[in-house]
Amino acid sequence: MAKVKTYVRHLIVFGIQQALCCLFPVLVFASLALSHLFTGVLPRYDFMLLMCIIIQIALYFTKIETRDEVFVICVFHLLGLAMELFKVHFHSWSYPEAAHTKFFGVPLYSGFMYASVASYMCQAWRRLDLSIINWPNHVWARVVGGCIYINFFSNHFIHDARYLIGIFVVLLFRKANVLFRIQNSIYRIPVILSFMLIGFFIWLAENIATRLGAWQYAYQHKAWQLVNFQKLSSWAFLVIVSFIIVAELKMLKDKRETV
Repeated sequence: MAKVKTYVRHLIVFGIQQALCCLFPVLVFASLALSHLFTGVLPRYDFMLLMCIIIQIALYFTKIETRDEVFVICVFHLLGLAMELFKVHFHSWSYPEAAHTKFFGVPLYSGFMYASVASYMCQAWRRLDLSIINWPNHVWARVVGGCIYINFFSNHFIHDARYLIGIFVVLLFRKANVLFRIQNSIYRIPVILSFMLIGFFIWLAENIATRLGAWQYAYQHKAWQLVNFQKLSSWAFLVIVSFIIVAELKMLKDKRETV
């Protein structure tokens, strides 16, 4: 019975910590939900850019996010914005509303949607005292991350290699585990399972985002529909790239601090 109570308590603590890790994306989604109330003052996409910047500044100056975490978030914003420009150009999705801060059809706030994934990962790493065992060779981890990111672009010109890359990911990370701390107890989860779980919850968040008009796929223009289940794999691969970048930066920093 004592063990059950401990597990329940840890589960509650874990849930609270996860909620705190999601603070940035939750605030972004809350801004999306409220953005239609300010259309008489600012177009929604401009309002969202302003709110994202304010949220980022507030999280930094309240020390909820560190300087290093803000740096990682900015990197993800630029990587996400580059992908947005490419995907919108090839009509993968669109931003149909008018705005002053649209660049080649892409509102500048869109990069913050990717940055929110980085924010979650950085927060989780610190709040749950994450560590990784059996991480693969750094060179191979970076290569597979690069291949996934390139495939997001190249699949418009050549065969989509996501499933071939997926096999390589499974082989490469099959032994890797994430360790996290809840109070004085250490738990572990396979890295591959964490990829899938985070990707699934991002897909759920994407359904909310498209419902709120953050962006639209071609099949959602006439009426909102559930986001295609194929996007689950897309988000899972985005999570893998994000995880590799954050993990490699964290391990590089730890190595420098121990030298």
